[in-house]
Amino acid sequence: MRRRRRRRWVRYGVGAVGVVVLGVGVAGWVVYAKLDGNITPDDAAAAELERYAKERPTSLVKDAQNILLIGSDSRAGDGNEEYGRDSGTERSDTTILLHLAAGRRSATAVSLPRDLMVDVPACLRADGKRTEPTFAMFNYAFQTGGSACTIRTVEKLTGVRIDHHVVVDFSGFKDVVDAVDGVEVCLSEPIDDKAAKLRLPAGKVTLDGEQALGYVRARKSLGDGSDTDRMERQQRFLGALVNKVQSNDVLLNPVKLYPVLDAATSSLTTDPDLASLRGLYELVRGLRDIPTEHVQFLTVPRESYVYNANRDQLVEPEAEKLFERLRIDAPIVVSKEVPTKSSSSKSPGYGPYGSSGANRAAYGAVSPTPPTPTFRGNTAAEDACG
Repeated sequence: MRRRRRRRWVRYGVGAVGVVVLGVGVAGWVVYAKLDGNITPDDAAAAELERYAKERPTSLVKDAQNILLIGSDSRAGDGNEEYGRDSGTERSDTTILLHLAAGRRSATAVSLPRDLMVDVPACLRADGKRTEPTFAMFNYAFQTGGSACTIRTVEKLTGVRIDHHVVVDFSGFKDVVDAVDGVEVCLSEPIDDKAAKLRLPAGKVTLDGEQALGYVRARKSLGDGSDTDRMERQQRFLGALVNKVQSNDVLLNPVKLYPVLDAATSSLTTDPDLASLRGLYELVRGLRDIPTEHVQFLTVPRESYVYNANRDQLVEPEAEKLFERLRIDAPIVVSKEVPTKSSSSKSPGYGPYGSSGANRAAYGAVSPTPPTPTFRGNTAAEDACG
């Protein structure tokens, strides 16, 4: 009798464990299916890029990745209509070229000004018509031909092969910030911006999604009112966001990770290869091990356009030096302070984005090895309140 009872309890126990395992498996599948289905594949862009495959640059370094991050100012879609009337068009409010070094030793995010004057190739419009090649502001590419046109414009400008792209809208950005319970920034003075619907005190402030969107989009009331100043603010915010995600162990805690993934994937439009949890996982799994001091942010070397002070143009040869290092996956150094032309005039090739004094001393005048250029920027490890 005892043996029969023992066998019965064993069967019950095994059955209960089986039910639990099955339930966990089903729940896990449901969660995976939901998150996987959130992502929108950009099939139209993939088809357009395939059409021009022969003219696109080739990847030079195996395992290095270049992802174009596009922040759309579209008013279409849930939660976006409150930011203005939907005119049926959208522009790239923010565009960042994210370079992931081979071996994931570093991540470098390069902001591309929306007012940068560039050559935009002939692109396919939403109505099926094709535009003529033109010289225009950078964000004209996205407004005219969407992500495919933007990618081709960036590749033409930089010579860098874009491996993947991600488009995120206003609502998605807010949801991600709220999913990590806000992001802390440091304000040197109070903000009262009616246009951005932003009113904040000076000092350390934790921004929720709505406040964060106003903070990174505000232009005229913060800093010097320039788009360059706004891009630097966006970079500092992204650095703080990276710190928040890493410090809270979000990537390793399923309870914390799920709402972030749900918020992020619900707002993403990506190339077909990334339009799945597996694709995103393959991309980001090595990122969590990159030290924050190796997560860098900078703006492409730019200056006022010679024919219009309200537009931008590249600073050469500094911009090409940056693009070349991205193409060959060479190290890039950023610093808040870099030598000026006047202070580096004795060293040919150094400019406002030239090599640091430490590099000049290390290499000296007799070294055949070119110094590593230093660009003005910051890292995710830097504390804006420090």
